[in-house]
Amino acid sequence: MTISLIGMPGSGKSTVGRQLARRLALPFTDSDQVIEQRLGCSIRAFFEREGEARFRDIEQELLDELTQGPTAVLSTGGGSVLRPLNRQRLRQRTQVVYLHTSAQELFHRLRNDRIRPLLQVDDPLQRLQALFALRDPLYRETAHVVVETGRPSVATLVNLILMQLELAAGSDPAS
Repeated sequence: MTISLIGMPGSGKSTVGRQLARRLALPFTDSDQVIEQRLGCSIRAFFEREGEARFRDIEQELLDELTQGPTAVLSTGGGSVLRPLNRQRLRQRTQVVYLHTSAQELFHRLRNDRIRPLLQVDDPLQRLQALFALRDPLYRETAHVVVETGRPSVATLVNLILMQLELAAGSDPAS
């Protein structure tokens, strides 16, 4: 079964996902990268041109496709849980791991980010806190497993995820 990583922007979904996929000898897919490849432009440029609602439509179509595909490790966009259908499909079709990171830690990681469209505001910390307040309950609703990211190494996080998935499933996490 596919393992999906969800969480706030900057929580480590792509970095941890690549390592997790390597450990499990599974393909890795970053949904934001696939969207950018298909659009032929950055998500930020698409957001500015078409708006968030149109982006979420494309994201929903892609998540539907990816959650029905072959077993893999999937890194989702930070806002993928905003739509109930995405939460339902992720939870029913994949093993969902929420990489929980505090808004303060996210700000520390992302304070110089110039790419993520939702953080291009006057007060990125306030924006992160607002996004976190909105999304944290949705991540928790969707997740089978919650892993605190804090400051451990990527290898340590991968080990934590594998242990949590084994406990949750009672077996091999890749099965």
